Amino acid sequence: MTGLTTHVLDTASGKPAEGLVIDLYRIEGERREKIGTVVTNSDGRVDGGPILIGETFVAGSYELVFHAGDYLRRRGVVLAEPAFLDVIPIRFGIADITAHYHVPLLLSPYGYSTYRGS
Repeated sequence: MTGLTTHVLDTASGKPAEGLVIDLYRIEGERREKIGTVVTNSDGRVDGGPILIGETFVAGSYELVFHAGDYLRRRGVVLAEPAFLDVIPIRFGIADITAHYHVPLLLSPYGYSTYRGS
């Protein structure tokens, strides 16, 4: 499979992060172009397959913006104002359009991690 996928796990609750809003941007120099917005399902994934695929899946720099603070507040987590982690941007590059790029997020109110998954 080729394309871009993501998956969000709420490590504080030990469950997938359902209902987390994610914006996707293409970065070209100083220009940041919004490609779209997706929301995670009950498995912490995005319905409909890859969020970038086919003609839209081109080499370049991208940014996934995870709206973690809104998600955590909806779950009833009490956050300081401003929240320590509110909006989490992850910039990454796509070099090989014949490959699959998976950018997962492991999230808690005070920390997160990511990696290139499979």
